[in-house]
Amino acid sequence: MVKANTHFCVTCGAQFPPAAAAPEACPICSDERQYIGHEGQQWTTLAELRARHRARIEEVEPGLVGIGIEPSFAIGQRALLVEHLLWDCIPLVDDAIDAAIEAAGGIGTIAISHPHYYTGMVEWAARFEARVLLHERDREWITRSSARIELWSGDRCRISENLELVRLGGHFPGGTVCLWRAGAAGRGALLSGDIVQVVSDRDWVSFMWSYPNLVPLPGAEVERIAAVVATLEFDRIYGAWWDRVVAADAKVKVARSAARYLDALRRVRE
Repeated sequence: MVKANTHFCVTCGAQFPPAAAAPEACPICSDERQYIGHEGQQWTTLAELRARHRARIEEVEPGLVGIGIEPSFAIGQRALLVEHLLWDCIPLVDDAIDAAIEAAGGIGTIAISHPHYYTGMVEWAARFEARVLLHERDREWITRSSARIELWSGDRCRISENLELVRLGGHFPGGTVCLWRAGAAGRGALLSGDIVQVVSDRDWVSFMWSYPNLVPLPGAEVERIAAVVATLEFDRIYGAWWDRVVAADAKVKVARSAARYLDALRRVRE
């Protein structure tokens, strides 16, 4: 009998239901926002990930723990653990991650910014007996279903006194950020995935419909996103990768970045 595996897409990290054979294609990578890898559609399994990769676990600031994968796999994002919430997700889960989660008091909720980071969410939810909160406007991109997945609607979803999900859309219709009010020593931190993308010059952010394919968002959509962000109180932004952090004055820098984006759409630069 051929063993059933839950296959992961090597390009984006999406996990699929147990099956003897891998799917023909990953719908997330077939979408225009993503891409099929240069060597064609490839797959791996959790056992193979554990054999080839290890967890990187570090305190990012007091009360906030980053969990990533080394060497980098798929899109390469790291997750964030704060107050029993796992923000965004990674494909790998192993004994080192178990120990870190236990030391932090466990996970009650997994919340994810957008489908590119759904990855191993069902594996994580089952292992830590957690619920998964996803925005209902992105339900079509769920590649592995579970009774633990809860779809939320509207523009705000309060998880606790300190944690609130805010739908910004843009990159995906359900694109979400998480406001951590106790972050940055009480000044507030925005966990943004790449819905609000911290760029290489970390005094700026940007906004795109497709990052790998460089397809921008229209100006009206960026104006709408900036208007919502202006209603939130925060001083720091944590993007999707270890080094993508706007350490201070982040709210001002988002507004400034949106203005620069809109100016770039309106005129030719010399």
